[in-house]
Amino acid sequence: MKQGLLAGMAAFFLFSSSIGWAQQAPEPGSAHAAKALVTAQHHMVVAANPLAVEAGREMLRRGGTAVDAAIATQLVLGLVEPQSSGLGGGSFMVLAEPGGHITTYDGREMAGAGVTPTLFLGADGQPLKFFDALKKGRAVGVPGLVAMMAQAHAAHGKLPWADLFAPAIRLAEAGVPAQPRMVEVLTEWRKFLADNPDLVRTYYNDGAGPPSLGQVLPMKEQAITLRLLAQAGPEAFYRGPIAKAITDRVAAAAGPDGPPVITMADFAAYRAVEREGVCIAYRVWRVCGMGPPSAGGVAVLQILGMLSSHDMADLGKDSPEAWHLLMEASRRAHADREAWIGDPDHVSVPTSGLLDRRYIADRGASINPAQASAGKVAPGTPPTRHGALHYGQGTGPDMPSTTHLSIVDDAGRMVSMTSSVEFAFGSGLIAGGMVLNNELTDFSFIPVQDGATVANAPGPGRRPRSSMSPMVVFDAEGRPVVAVGSPGGSAIIGYVAQALVAMLDWNLDPQQAINLPILLNRNGATQVEAVPAADALASALTAMGHQVKRETINSGLHAIRWSPDGWQGGADPRRDGVALGD
Repeated sequence: MKQGLLAGMAAFFLFSSSIGWAQQAPEPGSAHAAKALVTAQHHMVVAANPLAVEAGREMLRRGGTAVDAAIATQLVLGLVEPQSSGLGGGSFMVLAEPGGHITTYDGREMAGAGVTPTLFLGADGQPLKFFDALKKGRAVGVPGLVAMMAQAHAAHGKLPWADLFAPAIRLAEAGVPAQPRMVEVLTEWRKFLADNPDLVRTYYNDGAGPPSLGQVLPMKEQAITLRLLAQAGPEAFYRGPIAKAITDRVAAAAGPDGPPVITMADFAAYRAVEREGVCIAYRVWRVCGMGPPSAGGVAVLQILGMLSSHDMADLGKDSPEAWHLLMEASRRAHADREAWIGDPDHVSVPTSGLLDRRYIADRGASINPAQASAGKVAPGTPPTRHGALHYGQGTGPDMPSTTHLSIVDDAGRMVSMTSSVEFAFGSGLIAGGMVLNNELTDFSFIPVQDGATVANAPGPGRRPRSSMSPMVVFDAEGRPVVAVGSPGGSAIIGYVAQALVAMLDWNLDPQQAINLPILLNRNGATQVEAVPAADALASALTAMGHQVKRETINSGLHAIRWSPDGWQGGADPRRDGVALGD
């Protein structure tokens, strides 16, 4: 499995100051493609590619569980959407079962034992530029997706592990037809990606250029990897030949004088973690998500909690006041995210305090219902914190090359699962046919800020903070009724919170909710999607004091909701996803 050396990725991120990143272009945009609501009676899969959705539905038709279907879907996504996720990355899974039971799995990537808090500081003590941080395998973490899928399958799977790999193996052995989104990213970002020998060999026709739509790309190495995993299980990945291929490739990229990179010992030490989910009551529902090291679940729940004292249903989806409240709540949740969230196994994260009803009410009470906040909102001081009185404000890119799937099975179990390799095509390194992640750049590049340790600082064995926000909703009888999530870096929080408000407060079906113009506030300017449907809102929010920026927005929301007519599924018109059910 010979691989080329990483030559580096062209800079499109510049470190703008000691407190933030200037994001030039988060991901190339896609033209909107109108999509219709899909309704099914028994089961449903919504994901970012039709081939992957078919693989998941195949498992459901065979009587598999939502976890079985999620694994089969994700394995194909790694082939057809390698710019976003795959075996070389990580994932969070939220499983909701009838009776109100929630189980969450942390398959986040892990830093190697050699990593120190200064991983992303140069010799001059200043943070590296993003493309420099990608070089020499510095940002590759131990992938967690395989371990997480195996753990979830052992507890909640029904079909044999090997059977879940069959659709992906068939596709890899036949070769993968180049998909619209894949071709789009390879073409639009060629100047950023085509300096990487591994990507050139696999995805740029050995230097001849991006593939044409539908061109069959050989995936022999990944077919070998998939077959080995199907037969030998995760042991082959974490202690066998796959781990050896990955660590050899990263070591070759680092060179003898390079940064510390992951080793076979790091792979052997990796464990997926079943964590306690985070939940709050919202109106008549119970909304749940992933806890730290995901900041997404906490932030989304904080937003909903701050909105709970307002009659969002009465205001309605066309009300500037409703969107103003959503933006201001989001601003405060993002301030808390930066200050308090890190790897809970290594720093004290006041999760219960951040979700304390009184604390959220106090945060929401600071919102002026008629006027935007001036400048950045400061983080709050939640109860139940221990150790440091306050963590320093971290900085990092939190890239949006991610994917999300939502699934419901015949028994009414729902899976909401978000997976990532961080940057488009991750680190640019390939081993065993897999794109390797660069998730360690999700750590703060500055480990100490204003004399205070940053909660999300790098360190040995740590998992970087993520904004991935797979969410589920239970009704008053404890039945799972909604699964939703999205790619999009730190924008995921806003995408998912907006979709939940649209479905739960404005009673929109999943497709209607996803079709709404996207508005975001990450404790700064208010980003308003540059579509005509948002023109009036942009003007009204400007009048309320928001610094409005009109931008192309690249959400990838996938949602399922129960209705009296059956399961309803919606896929984001901004990407390639589809909903299929029976």
